[in-house]
Amino acid sequence: MAAGTGELDGWARAQLSTLYALFVLSMKMFSGRDPREILALAATSVPSLGPCTVVATYLMTNGSLERQPAGLAADPEPRPFVSELDAPGSGVVLADGTWRWAFPLRGTSGLAGCLVVVARSEPTVDEMFLLKVLGQQTTAALANATLHLDEDAYTDGLRRSNDERSEVNARLTATVNKLRQQQRVHEVLTRVTASGAGEQGIADALNELTTLPVAIEDQFGNLRAWAGPGRPDPYPKLHARRREDLLRRAARLTSPLRERDRLISLVKPHHEVLGVVVLIDPAKTSREYEIFTLEYGTVVLASELAHQRSLAEVELRLHRELVDDLVTGTDNDSAYARAGALGHDLRGAHHVMMVQWSGTQTDGTLSHALSHAITELGWKALCSRRSGVGVVIVRGHPDGEALFRLLTQELGDGTGVVAIGRACAAPDGLPQSFKEASRALRIRRSSRRPSGVASFEQLGLYRILDTGESRTEITSFVWEWLGGLIDYDTKRDADMVRTLSQFLECGGNYDRTATALMIHRSTLRYRLGRMKEITGFDLGDVETRLNVHVATRAWQVLQGRPLEGR
Repeated sequence: MAAGTGELDGWARAQLSTLYALFVLSMKMFSGRDPREILALAATSVPSLGPCTVVATYLMTNGSLERQPAGLAADPEPRPFVSELDAPGSGVVLADGTWRWAFPLRGTSGLAGCLVVVARSEPTVDEMFLLKVLGQQTTAALANATLHLDEDAYTDGLRRSNDERSEVNARLTATVNKLRQQQRVHEVLTRVTASGAGEQGIADALNELTTLPVAIEDQFGNLRAWAGPGRPDPYPKLHARRREDLLRRAARLTSPLRERDRLISLVKPHHEVLGVVVLIDPAKTSREYEIFTLEYGTVVLASELAHQRSLAEVELRLHRELVDDLVTGTDNDSAYARAGALGHDLRGAHHVMMVQWSGTQTDGTLSHALSHAITELGWKALCSRRSGVGVVIVRGHPDGEALFRLLTQELGDGTGVVAIGRACAAPDGLPQSFKEASRALRIRRSSRRPSGVASFEQLGLYRILDTGESRTEITSFVWEWLGGLIDYDTKRDADMVRTLSQFLECGGNYDRTATALMIHRSTLRYRLGRMKEITGFDLGDVETRLNVHVATRAWQVLQGRPLEGR
């Protein structure tokens, strides 16, 4: 397994282990009675959650934040933004690039304290989530310690009114209930992960915990799992550019993004978006518990998808190595055995297909879109990519138009080519099919319509014209029959060769030719007359007409590259 794959799997296991350690830590803090000891325990635990340390802790004392240990001089850097904390906290990046963030410890009775965390660079979304969980647990433990101190004072003779005792009990009950809710979230999602229920199991668990419909999408916006009522059919999918904008906005936040009636949380281990978890909340009833549950479910799903990605990367690497060997040539017995180990039967007719897309799509984007389209079409295929071009060995007789439509929808534009080589009955015929697909791709890219489907079997005359060995002869043939018109077009910036080509393609029909060229019929007659004067050709002669037509077809093939001189 590749080094990156092992790291991703290790990260997934570490995430679950860290979450469990946090709940163990919360029980320790909850048993404490001294707020200063609780703050110290939280501070020493921060480095285990990521590349962060605590530079200062503050405790609310007599209505103001006091740095701990008491009497220590206040830190001049974090103090200004500690004193003006909002709900999620506040941060700053110092001149030397150091990242600082003040995490408020805010309970039901208000602000109880603050942890000031520093790091060499901004933590990931997952690390921020763990720090927020630690802050919530520390807040609950401080509230518990305060209640116990109040009760101790009460036993020493402090007399409280019935209303005050009720308030204390209510606060204690709320704190305990909150901790129990978080413990239940942990237990339910851990049980689902251990059961191997996958994405659907996680979606069902989140729906059970929040009572809200839950959707899990892949990075492209395709639905992977749904739990709860009201599943839309078909599932709505944003245009690719709008989807990218949504993911960018969500990635800038440390908590879920509210987008109309949806709460969106990114599944993003190691800075790569693997999917999205969505709570469908049209009534906007989600509060702290629902957001905590969504974030916790996202972390659990991230470990699940990271493991799936690691396995997929190994399989993809094996697929690529096999496809590369098949299109360059290997013996049949070895090909059958290796393909069988990957669950693919190479016996029977197979085609080589090549897919190339223009625009800003990366190799990874094209590969993911191609894999998804092949799955949706139900094809049995092996996939690879070579220098930005997707290579597919597919069993049977593939529908290139269907693949082109799906890729256009997936990638957001139709600026690509799907090229198909001829079928071969055994693996040793795949190199020839690969060459044919390459030629079909090159011819289509050099044509006037450089997008769409190109099948080698349908190239007709172009299969003869596009041969590297005879290129010099073809160029000479083009100049022999069209050289005069090419020179005329070059000197006068005219369009004689294209006009002649279109006239022959339209079977000599004046009206269809004029319509295709968007010129008047009289203009067409004038151009054809000038052509006869320049070339001396009689297009009524069958042999002359055939040679000129072949020359214009060859000119179309060659025009994607500079023509050589006569």
